[in-house]
Amino acid sequence: MIAKVPQPSVHKHNTTPPQSIEALRQLSVDIGKGSSSIHLGRKAKQVLARMLELRGDKALLSISSLSQRLEVNPSTVSRLARALGYRSFGELQNVLLSESFVPAGSFYTQHAQAALSADVSELSQQTTRLCREQQANIERMIESFDQPVFEAAVSRLATAGRIRVHGARQFYAFSGFLAYGLGMLRADVSLLEPSLQGVAEGLASMEKDDLLIVASCEPYTKSVVRVAQAAHEAGINVLAVTDRPSSPLVASSSLALFVPHETCFISNSMVGFFSLAECLINSCASQLGDLAHQALQQRDAFIRALKIEL
Repeated sequence: MIAKVPQPSVHKHNTTPPQSIEALRQLSVDIGKGSSSIHLGRKAKQVLARMLELRGDKALLSISSLSQRLEVNPSTVSRLARALGYRSFGELQNVLLSESFVPAGSFYTQHAQAALSADVSELSQQTTRLCREQQANIERMIESFDQPVFEAAVSRLATAGRIRVHGARQFYAFSGFLAYGLGMLRADVSLLEPSLQGVAEGLASMEKDDLLIVASCEPYTKSVVRVAQAAHEAGINVLAVTDRPSSPLVASSSLALFVPHETCFISNSMVGFFSLAECLINSCASQLGDLAHQALQQRDAFIRALKIEL
């Protein structure tokens, strides 16, 4: 989990370039973290991220169609390929085309193939595999834990005037869980969503000392990205919870926390994201101390008075 890093210029290197799309994605993450020997400028990192998002797109069939889709000059694509260690765009193209053509919007169908085609007699093995993958993702999150950034995020959660949480599709559940947990500890925490106050109205009511938490991962929800951009342009503090430094949410955030989520689950796995939410809630409770204790006591008193629990 890291914050945004400085944007250096493109520098060449002599290491062997990635030979698979998975390795290329990992290199993109490492470059964003600053842990790679390759250094790319902001524009080059954006081009690489957008290339990876075009997996299976026919625009990858030629440098001219790709550069047109990316709205850059072909020379920009060629320079990026060389900066990544490839001798030519053709070598990079072979890696980008290593995945079969998958039209936009087919992510969930493709992602579900492992489960859909599994032998029902091997359900135990499938379950074990998925659980192991979840464990591995949490281990990766721990290994990449950036304490200063996490502590800065917790400090914002404890001191912000108001907190609004925004996510769509699967991340609507994540947003609700995080808002519920933080709402147990402090006042003025709620979802930013159309069915309540309205997204535009909700943003308009936010001030400079407030905090907007946005959450999404690949394939990113456009509306969430637009909300983050609008909030950032209005001077609102944005905390992004996402999957990698190339996420479009990072550019609009003052702080970003990253969660690995690659598994054989039929969709994007949420286990790591919910684990991070629990960590944020617990840490916020520690940060607030007596204030959190008083809030929890008041909550318990109302639960008893209303006889909510058996």
